[in-house]
Amino acid sequence: MSVKPEPVSALFAGPFALATVSTHEGPPFPALVTPDGHALDLRVAFGDDRLTVLDVLDRWETALPRLRALAADTGVARTAVADLRVHAPVTPRQVFQSGANYRQHVIDLHVAHRAPGDDRPESERRAEAADIMDRRAAEDLPYVFIGLPSAITGPYDDVVLPARAEKPDWELELAVVIGKPAYQVPVKDAPDYIAGYTIANDLTDRATVFRRDMPQIGTDWLRSKNAPGFTPLGPWIVPAESIANPDDLRVTLKLNGETMQDESTKDMIFKVARMVSYASQTARLLPGDLVLTGSPAGNGMHWGRLLRDGDVMEGSVTGLGTQRTRCVAEAAS
Repeated sequence: MSVKPEPVSALFAGPFALATVSTHEGPPFPALVTPDGHALDLRVAFGDDRLTVLDVLDRWETALPRLRALAADTGVARTAVADLRVHAPVTPRQVFQSGANYRQHVIDLHVAHRAPGDDRPESERRAEAADIMDRRAAEDLPYVFIGLPSAITGPYDDVVLPARAEKPDWELELAVVIGKPAYQVPVKDAPDYIAGYTIANDLTDRATVFRRDMPQIGTDWLRSKNAPGFTPLGPWIVPAESIANPDDLRVTLKLNGETMQDESTKDMIFKVARMVSYASQTARLLPGDLVLTGSPAGNGMHWGRLLRDGDVMEGSVTGLGTQRTRCVAEAAS
């Protein structure tokens, strides 16, 4: 099952984006999508029946001029996106996730996760969290960890809430898509390694973030974030050249039509280029890899309202389009 995208006047910023789509009968294929909602089969354009979006990203520097030309060619046959199924735009080799990167979000979580016996007023705990954020920014040390590609699902697919997940929560994020191998890249050069941007909803089971059996080992991201389908991705990869300033985009999530998250990426402690540079200091980033940049304030823990069966999440980022997913409780075994 999936939720159909709602028609809009322009799907995204710029003249084109990349997508992975399929007809109802056929296999997924890479497509160039125009903002008026039409798709061009890139297998035909590139003369490769096995082509994927990851293949296009693997040759991004040479593919980009061809994509620009295809977008401008009005004589090429195209199909309405409304007649196609839209999948996650890319299957990455690696997923780098970020925590505690929005100042207000971290302050809210610090207050929500009050330790037993901590009876200090909220204002005092907020001030403490603000001091921690200032210290992190001064130390210039982002928090990045590894996610699983198997957690990714499409932008309109149903999201299955595992029966074991006691506190499933949303985390809408700006996601960076890498365009060429990057290792130990300086911050000033990091934008040269970015192919584009997309939207990720990095769902989290708050009940399993911290290990209860052995608190000393800290967070458990495998259990809390990597259930199948816990990362709705897309719908599109919008080229970096079409996004003037990724550090000033609006990240908005609505739950059943009610706005829960609505914040600018300006609130990020570590900006996009810094996040890519930091991840590359340890790991070799590859084309198609995702670097998630963290989630702003307004998660379920803040509102005291977590995800449940039947909820519909609608997430958008300026210039990148909108994803819409429905939550479905896992069937009892």
